[in-house]
Amino acid sequence: MPQYSAGLPDAPAVQRISEERVQVVDARNRPCGSAPRATMRRYRFWHRATYIVVRNARGELCVQRRTLSKEVFPGGIDLAAGGVVGAGEAVHRAAQRELAEELGIHRERLRHQLEFVHATGGNFIFGSAFLVDYSGPLSLQAEEVAEAFWLPPAEALALEGVTPDTRQVVEALVADGSLYAEP
Repeated sequence: MPQYSAGLPDAPAVQRISEERVQVVDARNRPCGSAPRATMRRYRFWHRATYIVVRNARGELCVQRRTLSKEVFPGGIDLAAGGVVGAGEAVHRAAQRELAEELGIHRERLRHQLEFVHATGGNFIFGSAFLVDYSGPLSLQAEEVAEAFWLPPAEALALEGVTPDTRQVVEALVADGSLYAEP
């Protein structure tokens, strides 16, 4: 199982992330302004996020270990790339941006799979899930991804420490058959 490692971010990178402006929405997913990421987290604002499940030619998922400097679930396991939608940013553009930033995957066709709500643990998210088939090299974002490896969906879901939102996405894609459908 190939692994890719990256170091921890420097302090200025972490500060930039906390000041990034996030699209804030109401409880019906209607835009109602923006806020710095740190403010959104502190006051638990509803916001939008993208989730991009990366599947290789063998049907395995790209699993990521989060860096210890992540503000939410540090050191946890992500079953999808993705992140918050920036102020004024379209969801599909945010998904493309996050995939390129986190894993270095550019210009691949993202397929929208589902919309969902994740409102647990102080997180209030309207999520948009995408699927991409990709078997090429990865280039990990040092600030966010400590390592990445490939596992079949059932093995990925069995890991301890999986972030609850990415678990929710992959479980939904397994339940509706999307992960096993041909591209």
